[in-house]
Amino acid sequence: MAFKKWTQSGEQLRPDAKYSNRLASKFINCMMWSGKKTVAERIFYNALDAVSAKVKDVPPIEVFERAIENVRPSVQIRSKRVGGSNYQVPMAVNPRRAQSLAIRWILEASRAKKGKPMEQRLASEFLDAYNNSGAAVTTKDNVHRMAEANKAFAHFAW
Repeated sequence: MAFKKWTQSGEQLRPDAKYSNRLASKFINCMMWSGKKTVAERIFYNALDAVSAKVKDVPPIEVFERAIENVRPSVQIRSKRVGGSNYQVPMAVNPRRAQSLAIRWILEASRAKKGKPMEQRLASEFLDAYNNSGAAVTTKDNVHRMAEANKAFAHFAW
């Protein structure tokens, strides 16, 4: 009997109320803690308002989408046991996983900053990712660098 690999959560996900964007709704859901969705929405929308105050010529939802796109990895490292050794094998990333990693890295980078409210930290991380800098883009670059260093083991990919 075959099993279903993915749930229907992607198809059931409704766009967010303000921008009618599914990616924004997914980001809000990932940012949410303890089921407090209104708190997560308020933080997200205040962060986009702060982004729109700093970047005048581009709509804030496009800055958000471009930030996610800039953080999205194209390759990842997977451990593969061959013989008695473990090799770090570079592999292409599934687009759904790449989006999940990008969201996770942006949230981790903004939560790691201390001393400011979450809205300001998230807005600064969006702006940094939009400009291809910041902690989340550094994480992506480190993953790509590791994949490049282990390119010799690419023939072990399964």
